[in-house]
Amino acid sequence: MPDFNDLTLLPFCVGLTLLGLIGSWAAWRRRGAAAGTRGVAWSLLPVSLYLTGLLELVWDVVRSSVSWVTHLIFSPTVWAGVALFGVSVVLYVVSGVARGRGGNRAPKEKAQSKPGGELTATGPEPASAATGKAAKPARGSKAKQQESSEFDEIEDILKRHGIN
Repeated sequence: MPDFNDLTLLPFCVGLTLLGLIGSWAAWRRRGAAAGTRGVAWSLLPVSLYLTGLLELVWDVVRSSVSWVTHLIFSPTVWAGVALFGVSVVLYVVSGVARGRGGNRAPKEKAQSKPGGELTATGPEPASAATGKAAKPARGSKAKQQESSEFDEIEDILKRHGIN
């Protein structure tokens, strides 16, 4: 690819600006002042980029991007890297789905079998979790039975979502 050349790009930028100004004048007459002013703004960009030195930066970015794309298309090692990147994204998504569906139940069951207050990988287990299961209310009255069944349902829902 050709390198950045000051002598070639100055006339090119001036030519683009002049063509843009002619088009802006035509747009001004046909569609009004707003369209013409917008056209003048776009027309002044090539010369402003050249004068500020940003045109060289834009040229380098375009040249590097084209080089990267051609390297990407014709290189099997790059395609292998793209494939591995895709596999890693798929595995990450699958692990999130498995975690949401309870794929990590074995460590949670081990943590719940330990006495309350002991440190686990997920933090300390609340002291009320171990005692809450052992001390169930007596099933003497209907109000207590209904209340305990509602709490059991809520507890089951929370467990399914991984909330202790």
